[in-house]
Amino acid sequence: MSLEYTASEMMTVTAARALENGMTCFVGIGLPSEAANLARLTHAPDVVLIYESGTLQTKPDVLPLSIGDGELCESALTTVSVPEMFRYWLQGGKVSVGFLGTAQIDRYANLNTTLIGDYASPKVRLPGGGGAPEIATNAGEVFITLKHSKRTFVKDVDFITTLGFGRDGKGRDSVPNIGRGPTRVITDLCVMKPDPETKELVVTSLHPGVTREQIIEATSWEIRFADQLESTPEPNARELEVLRELKARTDRHHAGE
Repeated sequence: MSLEYTASEMMTVTAARALENGMTCFVGIGLPSEAANLARLTHAPDVVLIYESGTLQTKPDVLPLSIGDGELCESALTTVSVPEMFRYWLQGGKVSVGFLGTAQIDRYANLNTTLIGDYASPKVRLPGGGGAPEIATNAGEVFITLKHSKRTFVKDVDFITTLGFGRDGKGRDSVPNIGRGPTRVITDLCVMKPDPETKELVVTSLHPGVTREQIIEATSWEIRFADQLESTPEPNARELEVLRELKARTDRHHAGE
């Protein structure tokens, strides 16, 4: 009997599986937080989750609304100051993976959370970078998760808030003390990884039931596919059960029930 699940659940489960037990993960709010906590509640109980507000080894019972959510502090092993978090933990090389979301991503995995349109007179102002630029620079590697559409997957981002591999794919070349950068992008359609040579994102795995045409249609550049294209494993019953209960618990909590 095949399990019923949504494209969003497929994305979150796939993103969660990217985290391994024992990793230290700097978590972004939103989709990354959902995936990281699913990993902690399933296959990676010893993953160490760090949030930008300074909470270390956080084990929230419900998903936080923001980095200032009290749930993070209450469930953490300890809370340190933000300068200590960045200078000692992140810049000190103690974070193995940064898990980020974004509003726009381009073919070289640069992220934009600053604005849409022209810098001088933008159509939309976004929340800004927060800690993402530093996370992408100093974490050992970066995972990115977001929903796939032409609006989010653009050939060139309107503004580079967070460096992937620069405008030409060479943005990290010969730069000392910098992490590997984005190593995978997980969407509701597929998994992408940067080409080892050019650093341009390449589709390496299709989610079940997704066609190449769907991905081409949802991407604003001429997307490339790996020669050995894989099929992403489906979620299992436990992962779906834990994820759905986490989201239901979160909804009840934030509704004040």
